[in-house]
Amino acid sequence: MIYLPNLLTLARIAMVPFLIVLLQDGEYLMSLIVFLVAGITDGLDGYIAKRYDAESELGAILDPLADKALLVSSYIMLSILELIPFWLMVVVVFRDVIIVCGYLIMVLFFGSVEMHPLKISKLNTVLQIVLIVIVLAAAAGASSLLGVLGVLSYAVLVSSVLSGAAYVYIWSIPATKSDSQKELD
Repeated sequence: MIYLPNLLTLARIAMVPFLIVLLQDGEYLMSLIVFLVAGITDGLDGYIAKRYDAESELGAILDPLADKALLVSSYIMLSILELIPFWLMVVVVFRDVIIVCGYLIMVLFFGSVEMHPLKISKLNTVLQIVLIVIVLAAAAGASSLLGVLGVLSYAVLVSSVLSGAAYVYIWSIPATKSDSQKELD
């Protein structure tokens, strides 16, 4: 049982290339199914890890990477296929680049850094996922969902910018304190 959460996370990572190919081939219903299955594995691996005390350092690294791979790949492909605006993909991907680079910089300068998702970041992730599901469902034939895409796209835009800015602000506090300490020494 201890390895099951990591196996589910690895399965989610393995689904990313299949999702990309399905999107490329215009198989939107199958893409939606793969995306939803990946989401279910995400929920399951977290539940199992917590419920059965099977959390691991590897899982702590792989899980957010799997999430990023799935969401970033989806946004890039949906933009290429012109199912979402290019500017939205740029904002979503750039936010993730800022977060990953910021984390790496913090680790480089300050050692181990604990990541705690912010509420705005959790909201952003939910909005990003909902947008992908609705875009794929609409592309698969549920055209009645098209009416919410504009508002949802702007909600993803705003929450992405706020989330990225919040992380930059939070990470700038230790850097500022460090500079202040150097001045006092």
